[in-house]
Amino acid sequence: MIAIRLIGGLGNQCFQYAVGRHLAEIHQTELKIDLTAYDEYKLHAYSLEPFRIRASVASPEDVAGLTEVKEKHLHFDADILRLPDGVYLRGYWPTELYFRDIDDVVRDELTVASPPTGRDKELADMMASQESVSVHIRRADYLPNTYAEQICETCDASYYDRCVSEVAKRFERPHFFVLSDDKEWMREHFKLPYALTFVDHNGPDRNYQDLRLMSLCKHNIIANSTFSWWGAWLNRNPEKVVFGPQKWFTDKARSSSKDVIPSSWVRI
Repeated sequence: MIAIRLIGGLGNQCFQYAVGRHLAEIHQTELKIDLTAYDEYKLHAYSLEPFRIRASVASPEDVAGLTEVKEKHLHFDADILRLPDGVYLRGYWPTELYFRDIDDVVRDELTVASPPTGRDKELADMMASQESVSVHIRRADYLPNTYAEQICETCDASYYDRCVSEVAKRFERPHFFVLSDDKEWMREHFKLPYALTFVDHNGPDRNYQDLRLMSLCKHNIIANSTFSWWGAWLNRNPEKVVFGPQKWFTDKARSSSKDVIPSSWVRI
């Protein structure tokens, strides 16, 4: 058995699930997820239930019988994929290098099980019919002095300006679909001389719908956020162009971000 501790928002949970799934595939064993952190952690909720994941919930007895392995740092550690069966993983694991060898498996299991309906279906159809580009703006907990050990800061306006400029050079008549955890700020401040649609109808309990909508755009502009990272990574368009920020972490994080952005994406 392999068990993985889930913590954080949907993007973090996807990374944690993916590394656990790969290790379970290597050993042809069962994967279990430990949700006990959410008994006290209230910033986000467990969010993988709508997806086609193959994992049951670990009991305290399950976890007690495993060898705990903690993440050493936030870049790739090849030793993790050489671990034996019977381990319990604690960490964030924010790089595709932990699961790139089983990318089809991960994409299939992190597919929303039910089809889009209502406004989600309308937007999905719009995205399929034109040169759609998702734009994700992460603010909320990335604003200054939000929490003591802040390891990420919001991407500034110049980053988005440069990304939009690059999109305009590459594609005719792009249509930008903008998502943010600060919907009021997004509508007031994010202006473009191109077709623009604000995606603001889903609440936090429907974050999986927004993740899917990002993945259905033909191209993606992500924030330094695991949420939009997964929206881009789950995008199955073979000709997609994904733009991501050069700097992912603050200096306080004391960790390299060299493995976060896949080599095929464009760092801005």
